[in-house]
Parts: sequence; structure tokens; C-alpha cells
Amino acid sequence: MQPARAVLVEACVDSLASARQATAGGAGRIELCANLIEGGVTPSLGMLAMIREQISVPVHVLIRPRGGDFLYDEDEMAVMLRDIAGCRAIGADGVVIGTLSPGGTIDGATTRRLVEAARPLAVTFHRAFDLAREPRAALEELVALGIERVLTSGQARTAEAGIPALARLVSQAGGRITILAGGGVDESNAARIVRVTGVREIHIRGSRVTTSAMEFRRDGVTMGKSYQPDEYRRVETDSERVRAIVSEVTSR
Repeated sequence: MQPARAVLVEACVDSLASARQATAGGAGRIELCANLIEGGVTPSLGMLAMIREQISVPVHVLIRPRGGDFLYDEDEMAVMLRDIAGCRAIGADGVVIGTLSPGGTIDGATTRRLVEAARPLAVTFHRAFDLAREPRAALEELVALGIERVLTSGQARTAEAGIPALARLVSQAGGRITILAGGGVDESNAARIVRVTGVREIHIRGSRVTTSAMEFRRDGVTMGKSYQPDEYRRVETDSERVRAIVSEVTSR
């Protein structure tokens, strides 16, 4: 009986500091994003260039021009195609995409255009999958498109809540596409998710709150809106939390 292959931990980061923390904690791959409060959008190419120069693990870049839904017009497609070209030029290892039709199916034509533009980079389909109408059919379409992996919580609020669906997706995938479990994965549930579902890749944030070094603070004025941010704190990846999660899924 051959031993199961190691579990790969992908860390979602939005800064160079977080990328360093993630790799120090043992993350085997980085997903680079910006504006995580909206679920992530495409980061700046400058950020990608700095991380590519300093981080040795594979770096996959989120290609998402805005928050909101995953139904894109031609202007937004043009933006995504240019972002993909920029990522290829700078040396990204992969891109993370996701498009849906108005009816909640995978937008095959749009996705194919993005995949073709990205090659030879690896391609992940992100959690737009979790908003698709029929997950089994959606997974088969992604397989047919040649996409390497799909990031999913099993169409649940969190990957832990989606464990039964994740297990079904792993079984359906049959090694044809990687199921990357993400959504609230942390040191308290990572080992169980891996053990019960059979996934061999997990997607984490592993963050902690860092207090700003600003001495002067203008109370009552923020740069955000309804989510009420605290401008004197920011969320960054914590190497100790990443290490704890890596330990949970590699020590069993």
C-alpha cells in the first residue's frame, strides 16, 4: 500500500508581508489577491513582481476585475485578458479565474478564452463554482476545459459545512481535476476536512490582526463604507497559524 501524497497548503495573501509569513509557516503555494473584504480582486502587477522576486513557492494570481457576481461583459473580459498577459510576463505560475452564465452554469466560452490566454500557466477555477446551479455538471465542464483545479467549499458557507459535498466532488473528480478545499479552513478543522473528504490540497487565510504603527489617529473617519473597517488595524497572514494548519494535515 503506497502512502498518501502530502497535503499541499495554499495560502491566500494580499501583501508581501503576508506572503513571507505564509511561506515561513510552510505554505506550499500562494494565491495572491487584493481587497479580500470583497472576496478578492486582481492585485497590482507591482505587488506580483515584488512577491515573485522574493518568494520561491508557486504564485497563483486571482484574475477578478471587481467584486460582486461572476458575470462579465466584454470590457471586463478585456481587463482580465490584459491582467493575465501581465501575470505571464512577470512570471506568475498560475492564474485563478471564474465566470458564470446568467443561469448559473459555467460560462464555457468565456472561461475557454481565459484559459487559452493563460497557457502555459496553471489554471484554477475559484469559488464562483460554489454559486453554480449544478455542481456535478459544473465539475464535468471544468474537466472538459482542461482546468487543473477548482477551489470550493462544497457549495456551503464553509468547507467544514460542505464536507459531504466535498467528498462527493473528490470521488467524481477521480483524479481528473484537483479539488482544492477552501472557506474557513483553519487549525481547528483542516485535519478533519482532509481526512473525511480525501482532498489533498487546502486553501487557507491563516491570518491575525495587526495593529497599525500610526501614532496620530483621526477618529470617526474611515475609507470604507458599510463593512466599517478599522483603519488602525489590518489583517495579515500569520506564519504560526499557517504552521499550525500545515502541522495538522501533515502529522497524521
